[in-house]
Amino acid sequence: MSDRPVYLVDGARTPFLKARGRPGPFTPVDLAVQCGRPLLLRQRFARQAIDLVILGCVNVIPDEMNPARVAALRLGLREETVAFTMQINCGSGMQSIDTAYRYIQQGSHDIILAGGTEALSHTPLVLRQEAVEWYAGMAQAKGPLATAKQMSGLKPGYLKPVVSLERGLTDPITDLNMGQTAEILAYRFGIDRPTADAYAVESHHRLAHAQAEGWLTDEITPTFDRDGAAHEHDDGVRSDANLESLAKLKPAFERPYGKVTPGNAAQITDGASWVVLASGEAIEEHGLQPLARVVDSEWAALHPSIMGLGPVMAVSPLMKRRELQPGDIDLWEINEAFAAQVLACLAAWQDETFCRDLLGLTGGFGHIDRERLNVDGGAISLGHPVGTSGNRIVLHLANALKRRRGMRGIATECIGGGQGGAMLLEAV
Repeated sequence: MSDRPVYLVDGARTPFLKARGRPGPFTPVDLAVQCGRPLLLRQRFARQAIDLVILGCVNVIPDEMNPARVAALRLGLREETVAFTMQINCGSGMQSIDTAYRYIQQGSHDIILAGGTEALSHTPLVLRQEAVEWYAGMAQAKGPLATAKQMSGLKPGYLKPVVSLERGLTDPITDLNMGQTAEILAYRFGIDRPTADAYAVESHHRLAHAQAEGWLTDEITPTFDRDGAAHEHDDGVRSDANLESLAKLKPAFERPYGKVTPGNAAQITDGASWVVLASGEAIEEHGLQPLARVVDSEWAALHPSIMGLGPVMAVSPLMKRRELQPGDIDLWEINEAFAAQVLACLAAWQDETFCRDLLGLTGGFGHIDRERLNVDGGAISLGHPVGTSGNRIVLHLANALKRRRGMRGIATECIGGGQGGAMLLEAV
């Protein structure tokens, strides 16, 4: 089995567009195509050189089954190019990179397009189970009398659909929604409301600063909707965010004392991201200039009720295997599902009892410098299109390492259902 080096050559993402109570201008495949076209146009290799397409997507809509294949064909790739879709909730976009990394590393592929896409504003509306059964009864009714009898059972509530996203964000094993799992972590690690709000304010300010400095220009490709409007930047950022305004928001899940609010949680958004991964042989053959090398990755699982600690469980064995300490990592990207969740991860890594009992360490993992963490903001300020975020944080980590002349970086996220993923990059 080969063990070839794997490089992240290039990447692009769309602006992340906040869902505003109705379907947005783009479907998941629309988003993938909008950022994929300019990315492929600027490559030095022909499209037929792409061996495989992998695309993370959680909220697949009925008109785009296997969005990876639909996107690949719309992007003009060969009909012979295999394309498949990944689904591991919040880790889908990173899993697409990791799967591509493994294929290239073992020598079966040379260039792979790996991405993530999500249009949460297009989340389907679904009927309640009682309504489904009533409609089934109507379909099976034979004759006027049976139909009339079934009609008499119609209740007004049957005509009111449910947004499937609400059900999708509730864990079926614990019956807890994702916000409630963050509340558990806030309680366990003593994260109070002002601390969570302060983290959220900082996320907005960092993203606003990155936008003002033009640091995201090379990463984001504008999208154009059917009305001709251009979407050029992440539109959920609030540059004027402050503690006073966030303090006015009510807890979203555990009233009246909960710590998680709409202001310190990830935004519901639409967006897509792609990266191009290549072998060393492909780099040399096509004269490519890689951004970073994918060094290693790790996936972990834990109880769904504390899913937010997924980064802790994934990063720690990765660091141990590579004989690295927190100070050896120049930049960290931890997907900001909730401020309390990120802060709980930082606290867990410094909790000696936790690290000894759950991570098998002799002491605390160590302190992660906030000046190295999510340096240009995160999901609280720009949004969390579920199938995309893992891809975005890897792409942004590569770009940020290049800009700041860092050597190593780790991107990691918690995953609904009680899992976590982490990826180690090194600058080239």
